[in-house]
Amino acid sequence: MPGPKDIDGSAGVPTFYGKELRWKREQAGLTQPQLVEGSFYGHSHLSEIERGERRMPPDLAAHVDTVLKTDGFFSRRCEDVRKARLRGHAAYFAKILEAEKQALTIEEWAPTVFPGLLQTEEYARAIVEATHPLEAAEEVEIKVKGRAARAQLLDADHGKPMYWAVLHEFVLRQQVLPGEEMARQFDRLAELVLRRRIVLQVVPWNAGAHPFMIGTAMLMTFADAPPLVYTEALHSGETIDDPALVQQYRASYDLLRAAALPPEASLAMIQAAAREFRSGKQQG
Repeated sequence: MPGPKDIDGSAGVPTFYGKELRWKREQAGLTQPQLVEGSFYGHSHLSEIERGERRMPPDLAAHVDTVLKTDGFFSRRCEDVRKARLRGHAAYFAKILEAEKQALTIEEWAPTVFPGLLQTEEYARAIVEATHPLEAAEEVEIKVKGRAARAQLLDADHGKPMYWAVLHEFVLRQQVLPGEEMARQFDRLAELVLRRRIVLQVVPWNAGAHPFMIGTAMLMTFADAPPLVYTEALHSGETIDDPALVQQYRASYDLLRAAALPPEASLAMIQAAAREFRSGKQQG
């Protein structure tokens, strides 16, 4: 039986941390279940940390330091890993950045811009430069690369998370890039839909009043945790876990989907928009 896959510790702080954790655990002669025994976490959680895929919670780091007698090493490194994962993202987005990697489902409502998980680098750069007009070029690139790294979540073919987005037609008509670059943004959406990686719907401009006239929303569900809702304003974001509020968002999102075009008609609209921008004949 082959052994565990080797980890490239040079890939970044999380993988370096995970590789060191696995080395210390194996040096102590412990299995993953033995190391987490007495904590509130399962061995699958520890396995994801060792692969650099999940952040080490502070209480688990303290438990590991005690069991492995590492004199606080993993507790001290927790903050380094958190900062590395957050690089290029706002501090208020930290919880969601971690959560979306573990989500079973992600459902978004985007009334004004394409969601970050769907953005091309060209589109992301235009949004970052518009919202941070005085940002140094180096910082802009860090933010753009951060969004590109997030978008890789949908490049895998394993179907996790199941991603569903509802866009307003405004997003399709708002030109934030030259025509060919806008067309490539639409091509990205169509490619994900045709690959059956995402489900996409569009609320047409003449749909009338609907439950989400105000605000944005990202709804997330998990195998081992309660659902979350994330809402965002220009320079702030809020994570909601109150069950009653989450249920209200759930009901509103379901009604929003009912007001949107079916996925097939939405895809046709996206493909038409790509052709229009490419030819310079886009509709207003």
